[in-house]
Amino acid sequence: MQTDVPKQFLELCGKPILIHSIMAFVYHCECVYPIVVLPSSQINNWRKLCEIHDFTLPHKVVAGGPTRFHSVKNGLMLLPDDGLVAIHDGVRPLVSRQTIINCFHEASIYGCAVPTVPVIDSVREVTERDNKMLDRSTMRLIQTPQVFDITKLKKAYEQEYSSAFTDDAAVYEKAGHAIHLVEGNVENIKITTQNDLVVAEALMRCAIY
Repeated sequence: MQTDVPKQFLELCGKPILIHSIMAFVYHCECVYPIVVLPSSQINNWRKLCEIHDFTLPHKVVAGGPTRFHSVKNGLMLLPDDGLVAIHDGVRPLVSRQTIINCFHEASIYGCAVPTVPVIDSVREVTERDNKMLDRSTMRLIQTPQVFDITKLKKAYEQEYSSAFTDDAAVYEKAGHAIHLVEGNVENIKITTQNDLVVAEALMRCAIY
């Protein structure tokens, strides 16, 4: 992002991205109780931002770990042993209400739900020796929120850490569970660059997601 400010704290339409990401779930269901997982060095900054922006929604804050795997595991420790949990990237503020509804509904049936969107660009697999075209029609881009049965996900997170665990679906799958894919929304981008921030601002101001 070419800035010293953690990307989840950057302002989008006048508020930190993380506040927008949390509120997307509140708009879906007022009974949502968020657990915010942050590096321990950023927790005080978050509390100050909540005061500045009058963000009074009840929520818990927990320190993360050295990887996403460990951070999610820390967050799961604050949850009861039954029900559903949605794990969402703090820098995906444009998740649609319909995507959230789809994920919770399908997870209540299948035990998990992972939102995806089709790959629209051509894709090539690159190795040290050569590269080859891949069939993009068989591929999907993975988004969040990823929603799971809490009991099964907690059990999955008892596994030893692997660098292959790039998201929660990978952890859940490694534990022997099938991954159920649902339709996401293309606007649900993960803000990681300055360009993403510009796009997100335009989408949010137009309210077209």
